[in-house]
Amino acid sequence: MPDVLLLDIQLPDKPGDELTHLVLKKFPLIKIIALTNFNSVLHVNSMIANGAKGYLLKTTEEATLIKAIETIFQGGSFIEESLRDELRDFETGVKRMATLKTTLTPREKEILQLIADGLTGQEIASKLFISFKTVEYYRYNILLKLDCTNTALLIKKAMTMGLVK
Repeated sequence: MPDVLLLDIQLPDKPGDELTHLVLKKFPLIKIIALTNFNSVLHVNSMIANGAKGYLLKTTEEATLIKAIETIFQGGSFIEESLRDELRDFETGVKRMATLKTTLTPREKEILQLIADGLTGQEIASKLFISFKTVEYYRYNILLKLDCTNTALLIKKAMTMGLVK
């Protein structure tokens, strides 16, 4: 059984993050390093969330690969240097979004979910027993708080932040 497994995340049968989870479920002592062409913070986060200890690009130099394997074998973690700053910026953005998430009032969250469910302003007003103008007021405030200019962007951002199901 290997101590460290280099795993490509683009495989024909299962994506790397799913395979990582399955391997670790069956062999919890294996340490996994994602080795890929995907230079994406979203892929890094997905692999790490599923238990990978490292993330390297296939273009990495041999010395970096060896250093990563040694670091992870000794219990550490290792992220490709070119992705570290992006990952830090992404995590800062997520923390900022989490703060925004808590600034929405319960009513704003409720209306946001109804918008995401595809209800019109008039349908939301009828469902919540409020006026159409009140719905539009809430919608405007939600757009401002989430720094969005339209409903499509609002829903996309709300989904990314986990504000809607």
